[in-house]
Amino acid sequence: MTTITPEREAELLASVPTGLLIDGEWRDASDGGTFDVHDPSTGRVLATLASATSEDAVAALDAADAAQAAWARTAPRERAEILRRAFDLVTARSEDFALLMTLEMGKPLAEARGEVVYGAEFLRWFSEEAVRDYGRYVTTPEGKNKILVQRKPLGPCLLITPWNFPLAMATRKVGPAVAAGCTMVLKPAKLTPLTSQLFAAVLLEAGLPAGVLNVVSSKSASGISGPLMQDPRLRKVSFTGSTPVGRQLLKDAADNVLRTSMELGGNAPFIVFEDADLDRAVEGAMAAKMRNMGEACTAANRFLVQASVAEEFTRRFAEAMGRLVPGRGTEASTTVGPLIDGGAREDVHALVTAAVEAGAEAVTGGAPIDGDGFFYQPTVLAGVPNDAEILRQEIFGPVAPVTTFETEEEAVKLANASEYGLASYLYTADYNRMFRVAEQIEFGMVGFNAGVISNAAAPFGGVKQSGLGREGGAEGIAEYTTTQYIGIADPYAV
Repeated sequence: MTTITPEREAELLASVPTGLLIDGEWRDASDGGTFDVHDPSTGRVLATLASATSEDAVAALDAADAAQAAWARTAPRERAEILRRAFDLVTARSEDFALLMTLEMGKPLAEARGEVVYGAEFLRWFSEEAVRDYGRYVTTPEGKNKILVQRKPLGPCLLITPWNFPLAMATRKVGPAVAAGCTMVLKPAKLTPLTSQLFAAVLLEAGLPAGVLNVVSSKSASGISGPLMQDPRLRKVSFTGSTPVGRQLLKDAADNVLRTSMELGGNAPFIVFEDADLDRAVEGAMAAKMRNMGEACTAANRFLVQASVAEEFTRRFAEAMGRLVPGRGTEASTTVGPLIDGGAREDVHALVTAAVEAGAEAVTGGAPIDGDGFFYQPTVLAGVPNDAEILRQEIFGPVAPVTTFETEEEAVKLANASEYGLASYLYTADYNRMFRVAEQIEFGMVGFNAGVISNAAAPFGGVKQSGLGREGGAEGIAEYTTTQYIGIADPYAV
């Protein structure tokens, strides 16, 4: 793998639309406003985009509402073929999407390529689900009527995506909405909107009709969500982001009783029992912690290790973390990129500092990296007290705090000692223990001897303050449909 040249970067950036996509046309913001997108590795400006206003947001909803009736009547096979063409186009342009994500988000190219594969799979998966959205037709128990149940598209949806997985979070929401027959207004994160802009262009190329998908990148999230969620034509909001913002959106959604899907914060425990294969556990820990530089809601946040193997696990884990090479994601040698901005790096370092002051030891790392960009040393902390703030907060960085437990019951108690319940990880050779612990821990997803569990065919989502609803799997399309029951008199009933 070779280093990407500046000329290649410039060529790609010049190909990305910078306007708002409303009713099939790219246009400037109504007030002419713009905002810049920066490279977190260098701080330089990558592109300047139109910044949507509240007026633009309403215009996007106008277009979605106008297209909804015709789009809902579109044959499922036609919607499926559009998604399949989109899958093929994204796959064909995988290097463009990977480089674009590396430039605006910072992840190494190898990881960005992995996200293209993962993100594109939602398009293929929901192209297949589009023609399998089953209803049912049965006789009532007393035999006097027939029950006809069908699933219908909800209607116009607001999709709000985060900055950490610019392609996958868009495809995970757009794919099922298209499959179900819903129109959309997509609001990408202002830190990483370029990938969504290119993705929208690809969907138009794949044949998605004008108005079905509208994209309103903006420097003001509330300026977009506020007026749309007050508009009675909007029928659903799907949000991926922080729990505090999710709580506010749920309050706003209550006024119009909007359907909501909320994929919020996480505080994933990574539990290592004494019978675990430590080589596999360290490999899984690296995957669960360092995917996306730790900037993932599924990232392992608390390493709970049985005391008898804690020292050996920590040593091996620290050695693996110490071998990582920080750098710009376009460099061939880079294995870990920067954090998204200066504020994120300050937050991570504050958590590390507080943990060390409380008695933890930085076995490796523990400090920011001087120079351009927002880099932080890959860090392993040992001897972290169970009441340390770093075990309660979502770290969102390359920092792994290790604490110990003695018994299975204690491990479960420590794992559940969080307001969050998204992903969790469990390493043990005992399948009975796997089932026992999975039954007891309060998490929507469990990885058993596996550090990466996200898959388009699986239902992604959490419990408690990690959110509502599921994305992906057979459950994903149901989030964009409403169930209608028709009671039919049985002409043959006595």
